[in-house]
Amino acid sequence: MQVRVFYHDKCFDGACSASLFTRFHRECVRPGASYEYHGLVHRAGALFDENEFTGDENAIVDFKYSASPRVTWWFDHHQSAFLTAEDREHFLACQRDAACAARKFFDPDYVSCTGFLAQIAATRFGFDTAPVKDLIHWANIVDGARYESPAAAVEMAAPAMKLTLIIESMQDPAFIPRLIPLLTEVPLSEILEQPFVAPLLPPLLERHSQALELIRSRAEERNGTIFFDISDHLLEGFNKFIPYYLFPHATYSIGLSKSSFRTKVAVGSNPWTTADPAKMVNLAQICERYGGGGHARVGAISFPPDRETEARAAAAEIVAELRANGLRA
Repeated sequence: MQVRVFYHDKCFDGACSASLFTRFHRECVRPGASYEYHGLVHRAGALFDENEFTGDENAIVDFKYSASPRVTWWFDHHQSAFLTAEDREHFLACQRDAACAARKFFDPDYVSCTGFLAQIAATRFGFDTAPVKDLIHWANIVDGARYESPAAAVEMAAPAMKLTLIIESMQDPAFIPRLIPLLTEVPLSEILEQPFVAPLLPPLLERHSQALELIRSRAEERNGTIFFDISDHLLEGFNKFIPYYLFPHATYSIGLSKSSFRTKVAVGSNPWTTADPAKMVNLAQICERYGGGGHARVGAISFPPDRETEARAAAAEIVAELRANGLRA
């Protein structure tokens, strides 16, 4: 049997979810199956190509819902998991069918998709999560922004943080599919020593340092909200905790950036804020107005690369709204 696993690309939790699904599926569902991996990214326009669902089984993890009849497994934890009301209704109808409900799972209350998948695999299928507890632990920290401090998130001493930097920056489409099988088989510190991984880190750490200084030079904080525009520098990614490292008392940040395939408005909140949670704005709902989404505390909007003016206008509207909210840590 050939299983195609579709995962949130350039994302530590996405890669970990794909690896955990593979191990669970092999141990509990189909021993002897073969697996291949395909990354998915949030971009303007269609997110799925029906022609790519070519496996005997097709699984989507840590990414939006597809109503395609070819999709046999789905795990997600994002508040904005459904592109349309029709997709949501399709999933709810699936939950009324025992066979379908046994393979498609959604819970936005989970910190990471890896942790959610592990819970379902353990309780529904008898999967032993003990050998992968370290991976689950770090997926929860990375995706849930549960670092002990901004310095821990930005200075990246832990192996998981270094792997996150590599995963989020990688442009070679073959790299993450090669990495995925190792995540549930090899300690993270040893993965960094692999010949195809180790040479990547030094230049990325240098680029990270440059991004830190670029954001430092562009960011402005007012009324608890940070804004920076680095769209004149083509960046495939940057550490989303840099704004709070620079402005630890801010509550929100909005960053406008540009990569090879999109102009992105990143909207986040400070994981270390002491602002009243009841007064926090739901950022996923804000992003959904512009065709984006995410979680209550972090979200993003993707525009085509040539619609930078539209992206900048959206960013300005969000900045104005959050600064009017006026929350500070």
